[in-house]
Amino acid sequence: MTDIATRVHNHNWKIDPIVRSVIDTDFYKLLMAQSIFRRHADTQVTFSLINRTTTVPLAKLIDEGELRENLDHIRTLKLSRGESTWLRGNTFYGERFMFRADFLQWFEDFRFPDYHLERKGDQYELTFEGNWIDVTLWEIPALAVIMELYSRAVLKDMDKFELQVLYARAMTHIWEKIQRLKKLEPLRIADFGTRRRHSFLWQDWCVQAMQEGLGESFLGTSNCLIAQRREVEAIGTNAHELPMVYSATAKDDEALAKAPYGVLEDWQKDYQSNLLIALPDTYGTAGFLENAPEWLNDWTGIRVDSGDPATGGEAIIEWWKSRGEDPTKKLMIFSDGLDVDVIEKLHAQFKGRTLLSFGWGTRLTNDFRGLVSDSRLDPFSLVCKVVSADGKPTVKLSDNPKKAMGPADQIARYKSVFKVGEQHEMAVEV
Repeated sequence: MTDIATRVHNHNWKIDPIVRSVIDTDFYKLLMAQSIFRRHADTQVTFSLINRTTTVPLAKLIDEGELRENLDHIRTLKLSRGESTWLRGNTFYGERFMFRADFLQWFEDFRFPDYHLERKGDQYELTFEGNWIDVTLWEIPALAVIMELYSRAVLKDMDKFELQVLYARAMTHIWEKIQRLKKLEPLRIADFGTRRRHSFLWQDWCVQAMQEGLGESFLGTSNCLIAQRREVEAIGTNAHELPMVYSATAKDDEALAKAPYGVLEDWQKDYQSNLLIALPDTYGTAGFLENAPEWLNDWTGIRVDSGDPATGGEAIIEWWKSRGEDPTKKLMIFSDGLDVDVIEKLHAQFKGRTLLSFGWGTRLTNDFRGLVSDSRLDPFSLVCKVVSADGKPTVKLSDNPKKAMGPADQIARYKSVFKVGEQHEMAVEV
């Protein structure tokens, strides 16, 4: 097993880069990229880094030159022959040939496009503009670079012995969590922690710990490179990005109201079975379910990703029942800000009432809370979101208004179109 402390202490980014492969990304990105490739490759989009935790001064802690070096390194990456073979021949979600030949040919030729980086006060402005199919793949590696450079900045003055003690304590902390999860039966849980991980090596260690500690209860990882290397399932479906772009490019309010369902109509043309998981909260779960077309009843499940998860889960069960569906045969995935306490409570509440699954993210792959003075290694809320499509601003409302994004006038318009009523703010958990 990798000696993480030694690798951190002897770090040389040219030997041990933060992002080391085109497939060092989340599986949902590749699934969405294929769908985008088929229908909207030339849509012009802009992605932007957004630090929701403004008290973390990224530009004061992360050296701009080192950040540029890592971003430039990512632009040199290309799909290797072995990675292409894995994508072409591996079985994903029980299905072979998940990725079409034309998409894989494009992906083999793909190189990351240019970026714009500028310091604005204590923060960085980092944006990516261009064809949607090219720019979308920047999201995950951009986040990974920022998060790991931040971690390195905090750890840079520690000697090797201090680092060994730090990582030993962190490993013990994660292992204790896994032992608590092991008591939950039945349990279905996956690693969703690429986006805000402490580092690639740490995420890889966490996946190995989950494999060892949870056995068959561990479903796999969202990270494609780790899935390939550790021979576990690559896990993921779709994200808010799709309805945000479809909605921004809608020609009028009538088309806007239909846009989230248009996303799913296209999705079911590309994927089947366990990939038919709806993400309903982009513009409010309640309205989405109320106006959902009948064909959505047949989908495999729903992912709960904002708002109070217990309340959301209950609403979804009632919706399935109202549509004549048996909730015990439907999959419900919880994925927002999870840690062991929340997982235990949700498991107790929904066990046996639905097919239950958890996507465990930042509190798995970046939980060093209490291990460094001044809480400097505590995880913080950093995202990289699509902010415009074909020159029009994108909007996300969410079930938690603190996660809303977009110009104020457009947020008001979307709330009117999607009939979003009173919402209750919740702390944004990472």
